[in-house]
Amino acid sequence: MFGMSRSRSDVPRGPRGQRAYVVGDVHGRLDLLEQLLDDIHRDLEARRPHKVVVAFLGDLIDRGPSSAQTVERLRTYEHNGVRPVFLLGNHEEVLLRLIGGETDLIPGWLKFGGAQCLESYGADPLAIATAAPEVALASIRQAIPPAHVEFLRGFADTCRFGDYLFVHAGIRPGIALDQQRQSDLRWIREPFLLDDSDHGFVVVHGHTITNGINERPNRIGIDTGAYRTGALTALAIEDDRRWYLDTATAVGTAVTPAH
Repeated sequence: MFGMSRSRSDVPRGPRGQRAYVVGDVHGRLDLLEQLLDDIHRDLEARRPHKVVVAFLGDLIDRGPSSAQTVERLRTYEHNGVRPVFLLGNHEEVLLRLIGGETDLIPGWLKFGGAQCLESYGADPLAIATAAPEVALASIRQAIPPAHVEFLRGFADTCRFGDYLFVHAGIRPGIALDQQRQSDLRWIREPFLLDDSDHGFVVVHGHTITNGINERPNRIGIDTGAYRTGALTALAIEDDRRWYLDTATAVGTAVTPAH
C-alpha cells in the first residue's frame, strides 16, 4: 500500500554501509559547485563508507553564469569510490524540449535563465531572441555540444536510497511512485509542499527556493537559491544519521540525528 513501505522504524535510514550526498540546484554556479565538491571529498576522507552516491537534483543550468562549464564538469566528474547520479530538473527538460523542436519555448526559456546559459556557451541571446524561430533553434543547436545534450538526456527522474527518495521537484501525494507523472516530478509545488502525509519515504527535493534548509517529517527541501544567495547545499545521509554541507558556512559538517 502506498505510504506504508518505510522499513524497520519511524527513523528513516539509508542502506547499510552506504552514504549519499544530495546536491541542490546548482543553476550555473560552477564556483559554488567546486567548493561544495571539495567539502564533500574532504568529508569522505574523514570516514569513508563502503559505497558512496553523490546525487544531483537537477537544474544544473540557467540563471547563473557558467551553465556550459557546470555541465562539462559533471559530465566528466569522477572521484574514487563515488557513483554520481543525475536527476532531470525542469530547466533541463525545457532545454531538451526546445532542442527537440519546440520553438515556442524559446522566449520563456531566455527570460528564466536561458540567456545566461547561452552566454556561457558563447552564443548571443539577444540575436537569438530577435531571430525567426527556426533560425533561433538552429543557433541554439549549434551552440550546445551534442555530448552535453546526450549527457542531459541520460538523467533519471528519481533515485531511491533506503527510506529516502531523491527527486527534483517532488511527488503528487497519494499517487504510487511508479504512477507519478514526469511533469510532477520535475515541476510540482502544490499540493506537495503543503502535504504532511507519510509518503512511505522521505522526499529530498530541490526546485522550490527556501531561506535555508526546509526540513519536515515527510520531505527535505535543499534548494537554497545558490545562483542568487551563494548558498549551495548538500544533504548527507548514512544509516540513521544525516547532516548538511553548504557553501555559505565556514564550518564544513554539522552532524545532526535524523528524526
